Amino acid sequence: MPDKDYSHRLLIDKLGVKPGARVCWTGIDDPLFLDQVADRTENRFADRLECDCDVVLVGVEDQAGLARITEGKACLKPAGGLWVVYPKGVKHVTQAHVMQFGLAAGLVDNKVASFSATHSAMRFVFRRADRA
Repeated sequence: MPDKDYSHRLLIDKLGVKPGARVCWTGIDDPLFLDQVADRTENRFADRLECDCDVVLVGVEDQAGLARITEGKACLKPAGGLWVVYPKGVKHVTQAHVMQFGLAAGLVDNKVASFSATHSAMRFVFRRADRA
């Protein structure tokens, strides 16, 4: 079975941001993302983490930044998704590092997407048993 090609999809769709969704992010300065989220929802909070969000994004550039996963988790709705955006092809913060920190925070990873030419994104959610 051939792999599905998602390259034609808008970034905002890959991230699962629905119209009217409550979205917050920190550590992300990507013009494409910023334009698309502005077109999709008015419930957006740039450069700060707000409570009760459907989608939370945290940008990390090194392992120290992975502590933001715990901060982002506190802002999620029970059925929300936390995206960790990290650099592609570097050894100082890898997909394995991101997974390890997410699992340690009590979340499970369920999707990976290309965020940009230079960054990947991994989505974490609450375990079903932990959704209130």
